[in-house]
Parts: sequence; C-alpha cells; structure tokens
Amino acid sequence: MKKVAFVLTLVFACFCFVGCAGLYDYKQDLTSYDMDILYDDTNHTLTVSQTTDYVNTSDIALSCVKFHLYANAFREGAKAKVVSVQNSSMAYPNGQSYGEIDIESVTVNDGEANFEVGGEDENILTVELSSELYPDDKVMISMSYVVTLANINHRLGYGENAINLCNFYPIACMYEDGDFVCDLYNSNGDPFYSDVADYDVTITYPNNFELASTGNQSTKAFDLVKESNVTARCVRDFAMVLSQNFQTKSKTYDDRVTINYYYYDDENADDTLKLIEEVMTFFEQNVGKYPYSQISVVETNFVHGGMEYPNIVLISDAVTDYETYELVIVHELLHQWWYGVVGNNEFDYGWIDEGLTEFCTVYFFEKHPQYNRSMDEMIASATQSYKTFARVYSSVQGSVDTSMNRPLDEFSTEPEYVYNTYVKGTLMFSTIYDLVGEKSFLKALKYYYEHNLYAIATPTDVISCFSHGSGKNLEGVFTSFLEGKVVIK
Repeated sequence: MKKVAFVLTLVFACFCFVGCAGLYDYKQDLTSYDMDILYDDTNHTLTVSQTTDYVNTSDIALSCVKFHLYANAFREGAKAKVVSVQNSSMAYPNGQSYGEIDIESVTVNDGEANFEVGGEDENILTVELSSELYPDDKVMISMSYVVTLANINHRLGYGENAINLCNFYPIACMYEDGDFVCDLYNSNGDPFYSDVADYDVTITYPNNFELASTGNQSTKAFDLVKESNVTARCVRDFAMVLSQNFQTKSKTYDDRVTINYYYYDDENADDTLKLIEEVMTFFEQNVGKYPYSQISVVETNFVHGGMEYPNIVLISDAVTDYETYELVIVHELLHQWWYGVVGNNEFDYGWIDEGLTEFCTVYFFEKHPQYNRSMDEMIASATQSYKTFARVYSSVQGSVDTSMNRPLDEFSTEPEYVYNTYVKGTLMFSTIYDLVGEKSFLKALKYYYEHNLYAIATPTDVISCFSHGSGKNLEGVFTSFLEGKVVIK
C-alpha cells in the first residue's frame, strides 16, 4: 500500500490462470472460493453465499479452520482502528460511519457446523470440522453472511465516486508453527497475509454501475441489474470496485495481457494508459513474466495514495498532482510482482514487499528519463528525509527505533512504520544495488522472483536469494539495516 503519495519525494506532504497456461506451472491443489453476491445500493450491503473448498496445506490434522473477518474492523467499538487519527477526517468526509460482517450460517460438507466469531476483536471466524482434516485433504465449508459497508474512503466502504469491495469476505488464516495466524487489523500498513487460491465470484448490482475487479469478467445486463461472473486462478486475494462514474480505456500488449484503466477525473488518461504499459512491459523484461491475462488500474476514493490487489490496483482520487499520480501508479503496479506473485507476511515483514517495490519504482524512473526523475535525486531525497525523521523523532520521543524486522503493532506511530519500511527499505536495496552493480542486482531480482513464484518469501529467503543471485554474501548488509545498526549518512 502507498501510505503517502510517494514517500521518497513527498515525505512531508501456470495453469494458474486462464490464458497463461504453461507460463509457470503450479501443481499444488489450491483452496478455492466460490461466492454469489448481491449488492444493495440503497442499504449499502452485500448479501453473500460463499463456499470455500479448503485444502489443508499444513503437516498436521486440523480439527477446525479459521478465517479472518477483516470487515469487522469497520464496526462500531472495534479495538483495531482502520485509520490513524491524523487520517480520520479524510477517511470520513461525512462524519464517523460504521460497517460490519454478520455470519448467519455455516455448514461443513453440507452438514450444519458449530462456529464462533471471536478472536481478539471479533476478527476471527472459527469453524469446527465434523472430523479431522488430514494434510493435503480438502473440506467444503459453506457460509451465508451480510456485509454492511461504512461510508468511508478506504479498502472497504462507499464514497462519493466509488464503492471499494476489498477484504470483505472471510479468508482462510494461514497456518504455521502449530497454529493459525490471527493478527488484528492495523492502521499501519497492510495487515494481510494469505496464500494463493482460486476464485469464482458472481455479483449482481444495479445496471448503472461498472465493475473493476481481480480476474476475468463476463457480464450480462438486464432491465435493472447487471450480473458479472469473475474467475481468477492462483491469486493471493480478491477485490472489486463499483462506480457509476467510470470511464474506461483498454489495450493489449504482447497479445497476452489486457490493460484496463478505470477513471473519472483524469485529463491525461491516454498518457496514464501508456505509463501502465511501460511499467508492465519493463518489469516483465527485467524481472519476469506477469502470469495473468489482465491488469486493472482504478481511480477511486481512498484515504491513502493507493492500494494493491491481484490484477487490480486502487489509485486515490485525492492525488491531484499528476506527477504524484504517476508515482503512485508505478509503485502499486510493481506490487503485482512483490506481494502478488511473490507473497510475504505483510503484517510481520512489511519491508519485504514495500521496500523492494519502492526501490524498483526508483529504478523504473531512472530507466525512463522522459519522466525527469533520476535515481541519484530520489535516493538523495530519501536519505535526507530519513535523517530528518530520525532526528526529529528522537528529539520528540527521546529515542527512535530504527529496526525494520517487526510486526505492524510494534511500530508506535504511522510515520515510524512508513520511514522504517518504505524509506529505509528503499535505502537498503539501493545500498545493495550500489554494492553488486546493476547487472548482478537484476540477476538477483530474477532469481528471487523465479524461486518464490506463488510462495511466501521470508527474510531468510530474501537474503539468500539476493546473495545467490548476485554472487555476493549480502547477509551482513541486510542484517545491519534490519536490526537498526546501520548509520544513514
């Protein structure tokens, strides 16, 4: 996610997918989500029937399955706030508003199931299984629920120009180290962690709306409503945006990937479409193929600069300066590689995707001089910004924690998270780039991508892949940054 418009320059302001068969083989049996959704624009609700064919990818038998209920972070009285105090007025332009998810029923293999909404903050749905689920086996969990949307410019909610439908559905918690990972929503960064899965979603909505989404759409129009079926294979999440105001532009590159641009306030739409194509083709050439058949860039009401989801990125309509708009688009598109195809635990290790994405954004502009942003200038700006942050923060707080390897809830403020994840992450990868040289850095990027396709990359994976790919032992460099020992001069 883009916590600010662009941290570096505006700190102070397979057979995995249809159409790409054979590109990258992924032979693991995936969990799948099948949803039938009715959107009510009068009451701003989603009525959903969902079936999850859950695959036990752990090495033990499970007696239950747990799901994140991210939509409950928007409810009144939630402990986990979805926005920081300083961003509240922008998120809620019409005053405080609330939403929630109400689980009405759950069945397991067509039999009634015991379930509980709990966790630390009504953020986890626990479904008891009728019998133990052994490794590599599958169970069918069906549920009915209603999501009420808040009037908020955020990942999930309705605003003046669009309705963002992201993180609205119960998504299976990752299982590792003997338990399900049940982290709370957090206003710092992206509090998400999920495995790749298959999706088959049908949504019915008023016919004066247009739909942008993850995956491939087929739409039927009726007198009063439209019905869109969306399929997505081997993706890490699923998101949609509805708007009555969308204009669209599309083009296909490499006879393989369709670019869709949904917007309602962009006088430079043709230039934006060209930029999207430049980003996608440049990083396909320098990192690895984008293994899906479409990518959508969507202008929408959003409290931060932008947000990434598989096959779709959200760009805030509050970013009114076009140069900044370009920067946000590049950053969010690069998340298709770093977070989308190569996953990571965003709650515990936000620097893995955000730091690398920020540096790759800098590299893109260095290689495209027509945008008048050089690497030297951007890195110098990042360095000065970080030094100022550390000095000011230390004088106000008495000290500053500059470590990077910590979960979202261990950053005391949003600026502390942003500077240590985005800015310092950029400086870390810039240091490695300077140490190994451009050729070896690109070789390491490709190696990292190819060896972590559709997987979850850990800090150890990042360090080992960049060391192996570049042919240099980089553990000491990474460690000095991650543990806060390096001195930024």
